[in-house]
Amino acid sequence: MKERIAHICSLLSKAEVFADVGCDHGYMAEYMLEKGLCGKAYITDVSGKCLKKAETLLARYIAEGRCIPVVCDGLDGLPERCGFVLIAGLGGEEIIKILSRAYIPSRFLLQPMKNSEKLRRFLIGRGAKIERDYTFCEGTSVRKYYDIILGSAEGKDRYSEREFRFGRDNLNGKSPYPFLFRMQEELEKTLQRLRSAGRGKGAAALTARKKELEEIIHEVQANL
Repeated sequence: MKERIAHICSLLSKAEVFADVGCDHGYMAEYMLEKGLCGKAYITDVSGKCLKKAETLLARYIAEGRCIPVVCDGLDGLPERCGFVLIAGLGGEEIIKILSRAYIPSRFLLQPMKNSEKLRRFLIGRGAKIERDYTFCEGTSVRKYYDIILGSAEGKDRYSEREFRFGRDNLNGKSPYPFLFRMQEELEKTLQRLRSAGRGKGAAALTARKKELEEIIHEVQANL
């Protein structure tokens, strides 16, 4: 099992009805069913061809009626509300569209590939509670970074502007991975390219952002 999938599985919790939206191979639904964490699991994808991979893996549970494959866009084709919804591997804007058309689940685990800030703003604007919000790093020699957002429908959480941009747990020292340092390195590389190209205006804006990031890193280290 890939590190990213194993990490997401470790964050899943009990629910009578579980949904894995855009389920790919169906590994997360398999985990929920094998561990007895749900009574019923829906697996969805907009493509019937793509859904076949998960149907093959979960054939036994489908035959038992415990897993129900649905070709649909997001949650649109499901006949009931799901207590725990997982949406991993889609863009933040696409996740927003899915939840806007349906509902904020009682429990949710979201792993956006981009536009995490927009997704955080949407969730807080809809009165959701974000319990975990950090960046997970997969790999060592070649690293891939994934944002993780875990929460619930009710709670009316509040976020600062920095938390919207960087993720709350990346700022408070609770994140298990040095996401802020990665951002700092990438900003420095971009600055070097801009300076070499003589683009002073762009470099000035990034320098200000780098300074803000350095202040944040200092505050995080002071709170550890």
